[in-house]
Amino acid sequence: MTSRFPTTWGVRLGLCLYRVLWILLLPAFLGFLWLRGKKEPLYRSFWSERWGIVSTPLKNPIWVHSASMGEIRGAAPLIRALLAKGYPVLVTTLTPAGRTAAQKLLEAAISQGQAQVAFLPFELGSAVKRFIRHVQPRCAMMTEIDTWPVLLTTIRQQRVPLCMANAQYPKKSIERDLNNWWGFRAQLFSVYQLVLCKSETHAQRFRQVGCERVEVVGETRFDLPVAQNQIDAATQYLADWHLGRNQRPVIAFASAIIGEDEQFIVAMQLIQQALLVAGRPKPLFVYVPRSPQRFDTVHDLLQAEGLQTVRRSQLFDNDFRCLTPDASLRDADVLLGDSLGEMYFYLALSQAVVVGASFVPMGAHNVIEPLALKKPVMVGHSIWGIEYPGVEALAAGVLQQHLDIASLAHALVELLTAPGAYEKAMAGAEQFYAEHAGSTAKHMAVLVPWLESAT
Repeated sequence: MTSRFPTTWGVRLGLCLYRVLWILLLPAFLGFLWLRGKKEPLYRSFWSERWGIVSTPLKNPIWVHSASMGEIRGAAPLIRALLAKGYPVLVTTLTPAGRTAAQKLLEAAISQGQAQVAFLPFELGSAVKRFIRHVQPRCAMMTEIDTWPVLLTTIRQQRVPLCMANAQYPKKSIERDLNNWWGFRAQLFSVYQLVLCKSETHAQRFRQVGCERVEVVGETRFDLPVAQNQIDAATQYLADWHLGRNQRPVIAFASAIIGEDEQFIVAMQLIQQALLVAGRPKPLFVYVPRSPQRFDTVHDLLQAEGLQTVRRSQLFDNDFRCLTPDASLRDADVLLGDSLGEMYFYLALSQAVVVGASFVPMGAHNVIEPLALKKPVMVGHSIWGIEYPGVEALAAGVLQQHLDIASLAHALVELLTAPGAYEKAMAGAEQFYAEHAGSTAKHMAVLVPWLESAT
């Protein structure tokens, strides 16, 4: 289990060239991080961690690497399960947003001396070795998908057991890996000694590139707890403001990114016109941009297009109390979700959800959260990033895919006006979610025996 990674000459040559390139480009990368620090100060903090210098009280922790805030959220149920089993956990991440999310997730465990958060060391063999020497991890666990060549090969060369959890290998990625750079990236996956996959489709791809043990255990995001306080707040305002499918319908556009705003505005206008012709109340649209840097820009764009827009930050305080006694969305067309970490509030307000990054070629964002609230979900033409559970959800009829905005608008109007359509969609989403829950327990059933035998 802990033998050195058996690389071929091709991989060794590729690694050598890659290491040289990294050393040459390191000054530029350092400058990039420093410039990013102007907007996000954490980029300029904890530099010693970037070089692998980490002081930790944890004894042989499980090293979990989740690159971003989204991956941290996805790994949260598994991290909690590891802590509950008594394993200390050290989480590394690449971004300030990921680090902040990990700190919040592990706040209690950190205070009890059971967890720690750090930045991932630079892609330098010396930095990774230094990190391993300081931390002495029981094993290294990457999440989702990870192919940092120096990081992964150094972990194996230092005889640290290596696995991947919540693993996915999108079709677009494997085709790129097999057909570029003489298959260098594809060959790297054989470094993993255990791969815990989201679906059989992904498992077949990992086997194709030489992974020695692959298990299908599902997606731990299905086990994420919902934010009940946010749902309670949304339920209150649905009643107070007479919102809902049989009164004033609410449609959410969640995690919209650049290139989609104009398209979604057209969809809103088409839906408004169709519901007016059908004699239904005008809809309220909940619009949540993916990036907080775009809140002001999106607000101005919506207003310029004639959509009366109210910002969440102006309407509620942090506890969802109205900032003025008579605050209301009665005359507004759009509630702009200009906040972070409150997606369940916006989803719970809505009767249907359109997920962003799918009407541009970015692969779509997470559809599990709206499915968890039993909401009908719609996406655009690009869904390669959510192959699981996208393929399964499409087959089950709880996810609809639309190739253009006209089709999307028509489907949303049909959902809200056709007798029985909404109730059928909700029942299907509830059943689908129940069938796919329990991934954390499946992960642990494979992971714990592997951990015990690997160390």
